[in-house]
Amino acid sequence: MDYSKNLFFKLHIDIPLFIALILLCCLGLLVLYSAADQRMDVVIRQGTRIGMGLTGMLLIAQIPMRSLLWWAPWIFGLGLLMLIAVMFMGYTGKGAQRWLDLKFIKFQPSEIMKIAVPMMVAWYLNDKPAPPSLKNIIASLIMVAVPAGLIVEQPDLGTALLIAASGIFVLFLSGLRWRLIVTAGLAAMAAAPLFWYAMKDYQKQRVLTLFDPEKDPLGAGYHIIQSKIAVGSGGLFGKGWLNGTQSQLGFLPERTTDFIFAVFCEEFGFLGVLTLIALYTFVILRCLYMAKEAQGTFARLVAGSLALTFFTYVFVNMAMVTGQLPVVGVPLPLISYGGTSLVTLLLGFGLIMSAFTHRQLMSR
Repeated sequence: MDYSKNLFFKLHIDIPLFIALILLCCLGLLVLYSAADQRMDVVIRQGTRIGMGLTGMLLIAQIPMRSLLWWAPWIFGLGLLMLIAVMFMGYTGKGAQRWLDLKFIKFQPSEIMKIAVPMMVAWYLNDKPAPPSLKNIIASLIMVAVPAGLIVEQPDLGTALLIAASGIFVLFLSGLRWRLIVTAGLAAMAAAPLFWYAMKDYQKQRVLTLFDPEKDPLGAGYHIIQSKIAVGSGGLFGKGWLNGTQSQLGFLPERTTDFIFAVFCEEFGFLGVLTLIALYTFVILRCLYMAKEAQGTFARLVAGSLALTFFTYVFVNMAMVTGQLPVVGVPLPLISYGGTSLVTLLLGFGLIMSAFTHRQLMSR
């Protein structure tokens, strides 16, 4: 198929990816209605955010990657300034200082860095020879570590790890030698005790709870115990939409955000989960294909890293909800209730579409 002659391609819209994203968003609204005690106001707010995100995605897709290359350091710098502003004047909610309150809207600057960090690292490596030298690797890691460190202080370890991963994915895709990857992995394992002592008490408690949630079933282990009950009780076909007992009777905490996957498992069962995973898999593979077909180092690195970061979101949330990873507060992408996170995700898909659909223009 000649994509360059396709009307949607000329409008910089990738139809297969766009349809898959719409299906995921609609599925998210369906589950959210059940998880939010059938409150239409919650669904309408989420639908409004989806509309904003999709509009932003389509607008971003119109911008050629060579223009985004020029803007990358400015976006990164603005994101850093906002993270610093959070430290001094951030809005505090649920014990964390993560938001900037502009009176008409509250948003998390850390979400912007999920796009800004991979763009910045890709901008830096764009005109550098591959594989990157040790000097360029160190410089890239500093670009990743500074915003991640600021976000850890909010505190928001889950988001900090995702942002760090997005930058490291750029390094990996730039041709990082396997010898360095293996060495870094071994060094991280050796430094694990140091990381443990640097963690805050509540973070240590989350790790300990992962291995023995029954030790404190009404306290630290409550979330994961109730989540696993919901996941397991769904069976093959599920209990049916709006019929999940764990969610409808209020046993499952954070059921509209971090643990909405447990609601989905209970109501739609194993077959429903397979369908959801198939949709996610299609989106990830499609994005990786689009990254491979993109022209220019910057476009390929940004698109590829965003695709791998999206996979990380899905994997971490599902593993967290099923008790395979500690609870780190990572929402299920395009399904969980949220504002800044949802819009940022869709903007990232706009970048991927831009990298793919502008490739003919970049080659002229």
